[in-house]
Amino acid sequence: MEVENHIIKNVRFLQSPNHNERPDKEKISLLIIHCISLPEGNYEGSNVEDFFLNKLSISNHNSFDKIKDLKVSSHLYIKRNGELVQFVPFNKRAWHAGESSYKGVSDCNNYSIGIELEGTDDDFYTADQYDTLIEVTKGVINNYPLINKDSIVGHSDVSPGRKTDPGTKLDWDRFLEAL
Repeated sequence: MEVENHIIKNVRFLQSPNHNERPDKEKISLLIIHCISLPEGNYEGSNVEDFFLNKLSISNHNSFDKIKDLKVSSHLYIKRNGELVQFVPFNKRAWHAGESSYKGVSDCNNYSIGIELEGTDDDFYTADQYDTLIEVTKGVINNYPLINKDSIVGHSDVSPGRKTDPGTKLDWDRFLEAL
């Protein structure tokens, strides 16, 4: 995986407006794994992409009314077929972790990269997703040396009690051992 100007080369890049500058004093040192599907459990269409681009049609599903005012993004999104989409350059602060803390340092968005897997907390991830997740994580580790196996966590780890993703079906051993 080749990164140029904090964007993965030869990957679909859809620039989300939902990002800002990282604080100067922070270093990129954490990788957070999430999951998302809109509506939950639906893996058809472009609802997730539209959500990160603030273009989600709220009338598409009654559950979207709950998220209509949210401004959310992730650096990367891995679809069920393994397709990788980037929304925010790695040197920018994506809005994926919300209220969060890791090892006593709050606001994880300041120093983390967020990867969303298309899925739910209680659904298995696909082999294609693991392949892409492993490849992109290796690339992140190579380009951002403060990130290593010990600094890869789930959203549930940085927002316990508030978030449960990526859920119990993520095979952490399969993922981390491949790195």
